[in-house]
Amino acid sequence: MARPRWQRPRPRSTGVRGLVWDRFVAIWATINLAWVAFDLTYVPLRTFWLQRNLYPIPSAPLAVPLTFIPDITPWVDPIKGIEPHRETSTFLQAFSELERVMASPAADPALQTRLLQRQAELMAQMIDSNPFLASDRAGTLEKIKNRLRQRVDRDSAKESARLLLSREWLERHSWARELQFWREQVLPLVETNYWRSIDENGRPTDHFWRIDLLLFQSVFLLDILQRLIRIKRRLPGLRWDEVLLRRWTDLPLLLPFWRWLRVLPVAERLQTSGLVNLEPLRAVVSRGVVALLAVELFEVLALQLLDGIQGLIRSRHWPERIRALRSHQSVTSSSEERELAELVRIWAPLLLAEVAPRLAPELQGVLGYTLRQSLDRTVVPPPLRQLKPLLQVESGVSRQLAAGMVDSLLELSRSAGQRLAQRDDAQLDLLQRFVDRFWDELALALERGPALERSQDLLCALLEQLKGTYLSQISRAGIESLLRELDALTVAAAPKGSSSVSPPAEPPTPRA
Repeated sequence: MARPRWQRPRPRSTGVRGLVWDRFVAIWATINLAWVAFDLTYVPLRTFWLQRNLYPIPSAPLAVPLTFIPDITPWVDPIKGIEPHRETSTFLQAFSELERVMASPAADPALQTRLLQRQAELMAQMIDSNPFLASDRAGTLEKIKNRLRQRVDRDSAKESARLLLSREWLERHSWARELQFWREQVLPLVETNYWRSIDENGRPTDHFWRIDLLLFQSVFLLDILQRLIRIKRRLPGLRWDEVLLRRWTDLPLLLPFWRWLRVLPVAERLQTSGLVNLEPLRAVVSRGVVALLAVELFEVLALQLLDGIQGLIRSRHWPERIRALRSHQSVTSSSEERELAELVRIWAPLLLAEVAPRLAPELQGVLGYTLRQSLDRTVVPPPLRQLKPLLQVESGVSRQLAAGMVDSLLELSRSAGQRLAQRDDAQLDLLQRFVDRFWDELALALERGPALERSQDLLCALLEQLKGTYLSQISRAGIESLLRELDALTVAAAPKGSSSVSPPAEPPTPRA
């Protein structure tokens, strides 16, 4: 698509230092945008960053391990105010102690039984208190309860946990197999729980703004100040508030909220610095928006235009409007500039002195044919029409008469055209008087006769028919064909070797 004027690539910064700085800020802003996206999605995706497992089917325990991703939760959790939950941490520590005792061959069976009972009590307590509500993960406890029920085929999750952690169950099932069940299906879900502190404003603790302010927004503020100074030096007549308005797109870089809006200034910096060419993406988005809105926009504009024309046509002040076209009543006319009379003075010599003489053969043919038909019907009697010599004489006479008449008329028009081509104030006054008299007579004729109402009715009916035919033919398919035609014209008009890449920098306009 053709690029709008307001979206043409802006000239790049002059000088190597300015270009290097702009590209550094563009890269730094891109890193900040990625950091903002990571911060906004960290809490919802903390389970993934903690376990580095991908679950293709959420309802199934099938996991795809991504061990090459490092565990970043120990560094990011303090920034978000996340701490281990006491209840789930106690459960995990008790299970670690139970695993150590059960793996020891010389362990006391009474100690093992006591640890199993304590683990069952902790599980029952966790089911009753539901500590996952603190992290908005109530569904995690339901997953644990469902897996416990499915393991022993019972209706109660507490009874299922008590049975799984009993000596009777472990005597019939090996501890290694049960330990695998707990490690793979229960403990990973318990580990996902956490507790998040609250600041003095009653909101979850988040120290992201400190990193954003120190590492990124300070650089953005320096860059924005440099850009404002450049604009002020280039256009010293602008006030500082007008300069600030010219860089309103940089505001999201300094806002501590709505940080996802930073994608707009980041894209603008990547485009202007020449690191990324976003013009194809902009063209696709513009094409989609135009395709969606063009039909409604065209219909509204066309309907408004036709309604306005109908309102003018139905007005009873047509004669007054026509009289207002006279030179002494027109608001826009002046004694020095008589547009209509000047136009007649230019076109009349053009038609009479240049166009009409070139039509001499055609005019002679038409006039000669007309004279021959008249002579044949009035002068030559019917019995003599069969004589060929007489017909030849008649044809020659008609050609001579036609040639003489055409030559006389063309000589008259040529002389009149040459006369009109000369600058003459009296001639302009006569032409102006003729035009004014024409408007007066036309307005008087419309006032006296029925032509005004009849013309209004016919024109309004014509516009109504135009509404029904033209507006009904507007469709999205037609808009798509127009867009394709516009693309073809744009490509055909583009010079060879040109592309949609940003053109080279234009030299700054010298100031007067």
